[in-house]
Parts: sequence; C-alpha cells; structure tokens
Amino acid sequence: MTDSSDEAKTKRASGGKARAAKLTAEQRQEIARQGALARNAAQNAIPTATHRGMLKIGDLKIPCFVLDDGRRVLSGRGMTAAIGMKGRGQGIARISGLKVLNTFENKALSLAIQTPIQFLGGSPKVGVPSDGFEATVLQDLCEVLLQARDAGLLKTEAEARYGLFADMLIRSFARVGIIALVDEATGFQSERPADALEKYLELVISKELAAWVKKFPDEFYENIYKLKGWTWPGMKKNRYSVVGHYTRDLVFERLAPGLLPALEKKSPKDDKGNRPNKLHQWLTQDIGDPMLAQHMHTLVMFQRLAIANGHGWNRFVKTIDQVLPKRGSTLELPLSALDSNP
Repeated sequence: MTDSSDEAKTKRASGGKARAAKLTAEQRQEIARQGALARNAAQNAIPTATHRGMLKIGDLKIPCFVLDDGRRVLSGRGMTAAIGMKGRGQGIARISGLKVLNTFENKALSLAIQTPIQFLGGSPKVGVPSDGFEATVLQDLCEVLLQARDAGLLKTEAEARYGLFADMLIRSFARVGIIALVDEATGFQSERPADALEKYLELVISKELAAWVKKFPDEFYENIYKLKGWTWPGMKKNRYSVVGHYTRDLVFERLAPGLLPALEKKSPKDDKGNRPNKLHQWLTQDIGDPMLAQHMHTLVMFQRLAIANGHGWNRFVKTIDQVLPKRGSTLELPLSALDSNP
C-alpha cells in the first residue's frame, strides 16, 4: 500500500514538473503573483463580494457589489462616470485630483477617496483584489460638489458639468429613497419586483439627464475660433466670454421671434451675473429641441463651408444673415457685395 501511494505521488510530482516546464517565464510569474495575492488576502482577511450587479443610471452602467461584511460598493470608474467625468483612466486618482474636495472640511470623504476598499470578487482574475468605494461616498461627493457650486467655485466647463450631474443624482436618489421608505412602511417591499427601484431610478434620471444633454456640438465652438483666426484651446479650457454673445446672436435670436427674451425671463441672472440654468433647458422636447437641433446642424454646415472656402468671420456672419436672418431684422447687404470682403 505504501509503495503504490509513493508511486502515485511521484507520478503527480513528475506530471507537475512537466506542466511547469511548458510554461513561459511570464506565465510562471503570473501564477506566483496570483498565489501570493491569494495568500495575502487570506492573511489580511480581504472582504469578498457575495453579490454583484450593474447599477443603471440613465445611459451609465456602474458595476456594484455587496461584500460579505455587508458593505455596498461601487467601482472607481463607475464613480467618475456618475458625476460626468469624461475619458478613461484610474477612477480613484481622478476623483482625488478634484481641487474642490480640499476646499471644504470633509476629512471623512477625503479619507474614503484616498483609501479605497480592496475586495475580492470584483475582477475576473482569481485572487486579484479590486478597488471600490462605499456607495454612500457617491452621495457625499455629490454634496461637496453642490457646496462648491453654491460657493461659485466650479469655474471650468468640466467642473460645471460635475455640478449638474451631482444635482441630478442627489434629487434622483432622494426620490427613490422616499419610494423605498413608503414600500417598507406599507409592506410592499416584499411584493415589488426585484428590479423595481432600479427601473424607477433609471426612469427618473433619464428624465433628469434630458435637461443636461449637450445641445451645442464641440465643433460649433471650434469653428467659431477658426473663423475668427484664434487658436483653439479645446473644450477643457474656458472660452472667450464674447463666444457667449456669438451663441446668442447665431442661435437664440434666430430660432423664433421673441424667444431670447422669453428664455432670459425664465432664467434671470443672480447677483453675480450668472444664470441658474442653461437657456436651452427651457425648450420643449417636442418642438423646441428639434428646432434647435436642426438649427445647429445648419449653422455647422455653413461654418464648414466658410472655412473650406477660406472665408473669415465677417463674411460667415453676413451669409448667416442672408439665410437665417434674425426675426424682425432687415438684410444689410446682398451676398454679391461681399466677394471682396472676406
């Protein structure tokens, strides 16, 4: 019995050595690394995800997990996407890089962002831990962004977008929260479908997102710079303030008679000269939004044509005055008179 047992062990060992001999150096290193991670995880009691899913917020899909210690966790990239951060990259570093986080005394939030939760079960690689944040950190982050917005600290276009997404999320979470409380108080939570709250959240936020949909393509602003002969700095830089005047002139003053004053009345400026909403947010979805989309398409087409023909800003505006005149204004010059004035 002993001899046969020893013989079996010898065969297994030789088989293992044969398999190991076929592995590349990189494969052996990866196996060793994963083994070390698994041992460290066992020694340090890294929590493991017992449940995983996808939280749908409008068009966003955020990986989420429930750990064996009861914590609800969101992925780092999901956090950045939720507040409107664009592009790819390591979510934790991008969030911690926000300057406004250091403006307010919220040590708990800063600590949570700088020390993400490591857990197993979030990665398809066995034994490899993933980084995440407790779901409540997203709400804390949104509240800080809203504080910064109210204090006038969100200066860039990107920061303003974070503030808009934060406002949308906070109000949407509040709506879903009260629905969940009513369901619990009435006992309906045991009867509602498993994904009922998620579908309600998706519906609410889809409506909210309609308010923040980008109605002005980046190309529209880039072409203004080209026609003016200015260096285009990209969308991440603040645009010249006069571009706002050009937008009012080319867009809102030409869409419909009396539209611009009506929109400005809907969203008056505050003491600092800022408006609480974008003017286009007041356009109706069934009529106003399609009109704006068609108008913007036409403007961009004429911008491209002007640039291709080497025309400058003045000639472009004169062309727009011909084809898309301001409502109630009169034409200044026939197009033929502009041939020598680019």
